[in-house]
Amino acid sequence: MKKETPIPTESELAILNVLWAVGPSTVREVQNILNRTRNTGYTTVLKLLQIMTQKKLVRRDESNHAHVYMSNCSKQQTQRYLVDDLLKRAFGGSPVQLANMLFDEEKLSKTEFEKLRNEIIELKKREGDNGDDRVE
Repeated sequence: MKKETPIPTESELAILNVLWAVGPSTVREVQNILNRTRNTGYTTVLKLLQIMTQKKLVRRDESNHAHVYMSNCSKQQTQRYLVDDLLKRAFGGSPVQLANMLFDEEKLSKTEFEKLRNEIIELKKREGDNGDDRVE
C-alpha cells in the first residue's frame, strides 16, 4: 500500500477482506459474501467499491459486462500500513509502547505470547549477523 493511499474505513476493510479471500469479484459476489455476516445492500457495496476505486484501494476490470473489482494491495501491505499509522498516531512511533499496551490489557493469550516470543527469537537469529540490534 503506497503512502498516499488512504487508510480504509471499517466497511472498506470488510470489502478488502472479501477480495483478499476470494480474489477478483463482482459487486454481487462481494455483497453475497458480506451478507453472510452483515446485511449489506447491493447499492451500498457498489457505492463503496466506486469510492474505493477513486481512492485507489481497488481497481476495476471493465472488459466484461459485469465489472470485476480486485484489491490494489496485499493484505500484508495493508496491515503493515495500518499498524504503522497506529504506531505514529497513538504510540509516538514506538512498537514497545504498543506491545506494552497488549500485555497490560491482557490481549495476548499465553499461547499467543509464546508464539510471538518465538517469532522474535527467530527474527533476531536471522538478523544477528548485520550488527543492527533493532527489530522491525
